[in-house]
Amino acid sequence: MQHYYFDHNATTPVAPEVLRSLSEAMAEVYGNASSIHHFGQAAKQRLEAARREVSRLIGCDPREIVFTSGGTEADNLAIFGVLRKRPGHVIASAIEHPAVLNACAQLEREGYGVSYVPVGGDGIVDPDDVRRALRNDTALITVMHANNEIGTVQPVAKIAAVAREAGVVFHSDGVQTAGRIPVNVRELGLDLLSVSGHKFGAPKGIGALYVRKGVELQPLLYGGRHERERRAGTENVPGAAAMGLAAGIAGDWNEIAALRDRLEQGVLDRVPSAGVNGDILRRLPNTTNIRFDGIEGEAMVIALDLRGYAVSSGSACSSGAVEPSHVLLAMGLSAEDARSSVRFSLGPANTREQVDGLIGAVVESVSHLRRISTAFVRGAVNV
Repeated sequence: MQHYYFDHNATTPVAPEVLRSLSEAMAEVYGNASSIHHFGQAAKQRLEAARREVSRLIGCDPREIVFTSGGTEADNLAIFGVLRKRPGHVIASAIEHPAVLNACAQLEREGYGVSYVPVGGDGIVDPDDVRRALRNDTALITVMHANNEIGTVQPVAKIAAVAREAGVVFHSDGVQTAGRIPVNVRELGLDLLSVSGHKFGAPKGIGALYVRKGVELQPLLYGGRHERERRAGTENVPGAAAMGLAAGIAGDWNEIAALRDRLEQGVLDRVPSAGVNGDILRRLPNTTNIRFDGIEGEAMVIALDLRGYAVSSGSACSSGAVEPSHVLLAMGLSAEDARSSVRFSLGPANTREQVDGLIGAVVESVSHLRRISTAFVRGAVNV
């Protein structure tokens, strides 16, 4: 059986040219980028070339890029880095990625004040709610650029204006947007932006944090003076080179929206008692999160996998969790509705034929699961 991948918000395949670059860099550019000899300088050149490509991707100066091990480290460096340099109150949205929410939970355990602003039923943060959450001691606002589960794109430029007016540092988790849709940190007014290479065709284990010039961070790691003393440790040159190449060839995923819409409409037309979670306009072009009344999302994921289609029931970083999605609960869905939801996230390699096949597999899977669902049979859902 052939298998098709519709879980690009969890991770993306490494692009073939990126894989070749990674292999070549590991084999030939093995010097330490801090060494002054030929091998070290060759590594340094490759590292700085990658830094330039990543900076071009998000519209900043190369010197404002700090390479990290991925999006989680970038989020943590932004949050703890700011707060330990300038202790104070934090504002975060209720639908942040676990890398942000768990960092905030740790801050609370350490005695910091954290306020969580809500989202509406559309999954969008209201900038006025952020403004109302401000306190005299607020030091950091962190609101993701786009949500990983429902794809909603947040009004970060408006939130950045709120932060700027209050003199507060603003961080955004851009893991789902950088390399997929146009991102310009200057135009958005961001102070900090987290990026992860494996979301746009680079390997896992490499990411970056944009740090606007003038923003001070306390490092998480202590050691050498790498990354302008913001992130100690010998740089992952092959990973950075791969991320740089992926950034250079990253395309606009907006063309994927037509396939996403075909999938979504095909499912809604053929599956009764199903609905889309979140705003259908202000979202990533590749993402749809659909609720199937009367079935468990995890069962749906397994059923589709058995038919050759990889999808997700939520954040990959929460896989195995029995709790319903915190994102969907924050939007006002019941625990039952949250558990019945499935995320479909497309990528550049998906085709119309694959989408049509997935629609058929969804129809078959829902029909089968509803037949065996005791709750459904009892009339919990009227179809």
